[in-house]
Amino acid sequence: MSSTEPINLLGMDSPALAELVGQWGCKPFRAKQLMRWMHQRNEDSFDRMTDLARDFRQQLSERCSIQAPEVSTEQRSSDGTRKWLFDVGKNNAVETVFIPEDDRGTLCISSQAGCTVACPFCSTGYQGFNRNLTTAEIIGQLWYARRALQADLDAARIGQSLEPLAEPSRVITNVVMMGMGEPLLNYDQVLGALRLMLDDNAYGLSRRRVTVSTSGVVPMMDRLARDCPVALAVSLHAPNDALRDRLVPLNRKHPLAELLAACNRYLEHAPRDFITFEYIMLDGVNDSDQHARELITIAEQVRCKFNLIPFNPFPQSGLKRSPASRVRLFAQRLMDAGIVTTVRKTRGDDIAAACGQLAGDVKDRTRINERLPDRAVIEIKQERG
Repeated sequence: MSSTEPINLLGMDSPALAELVGQWGCKPFRAKQLMRWMHQRNEDSFDRMTDLARDFRQQLSERCSIQAPEVSTEQRSSDGTRKWLFDVGKNNAVETVFIPEDDRGTLCISSQAGCTVACPFCSTGYQGFNRNLTTAEIIGQLWYARRALQADLDAARIGQSLEPLAEPSRVITNVVMMGMGEPLLNYDQVLGALRLMLDDNAYGLSRRRVTVSTSGVVPMMDRLARDCPVALAVSLHAPNDALRDRLVPLNRKHPLAELLAACNRYLEHAPRDFITFEYIMLDGVNDSDQHARELITIAEQVRCKFNLIPFNPFPQSGLKRSPASRVRLFAQRLMDAGIVTTVRKTRGDDIAAACGQLAGDVKDRTRINERLPDRAVIEIKQERG
């Protein structure tokens, strides 16, 4: 960083911000005031931070900035879901999705531009991996979304909304690290963002309302349990190693037995008493009665709930969504065994904002099917039991 380039404060946690203002001879409480202005009031103008001393505001204006990634496009779904495409430089883009529901508002945040895990059912993998996002870029997605939603609410209150919303925007009550990328492969930057989400002087979210989703990066799961245990979701998608090696290539490095042991270790620190296993339903691939029986065996080893996800097809995958009747029967098999099971409601699929569809509007520029030909079509068909 050059001496003239301003310091982006958006990604600085409380200790780092206190150290920075301390270098200018300011007391630590100034850092807390600054955090509240940035993260709770979504302010990016130092001049408007009126309870800060004038000379302090002058220092901030000369040396610092509050800068979220620039928004390239925004889309609104007929079901109220909103999706923002953020430009993160050098022809890279990431996506963020807000899902309003009756009892919550959930923001799905990206952690990487692209992804290295290369699961064949996820369109982000076809973008390839470009780079990790910084803490400022990760938290900037939350900062921007809160600001945009608040602006809508303010406009609606004074009767100046430019267009009717499909359903009222709601405050962000939950954050899930389930957007583009594998969060635990960008551990340090994600950790900084999580700490800001939980900080009472920033976003003040409960650990139970912040979820990290991982494909199973076992060493980083153990670190997260020690450093900042939040709710954990594991992208399972297959009940045995042979199939999971194909659907989640990371399984070849950290097979199921190792992953399940890490889940149990995580539960010793987790804010919830269960792990959520995400399971995408692929027609003829992982949706047989035998697969359900194998999942029941897994549930006997780890306190968990299953979230069954209807697959959202895209041309490159060569995969199909399990029929609704098969999903219902599969879910019933699990529930009959006493396992809490939900079927995720598909939201935002008309704007490509649903699970597995986030790809930053980037087509297959990595020629991933040429590099990994065995993932072009999953040739695993089993008779349904």
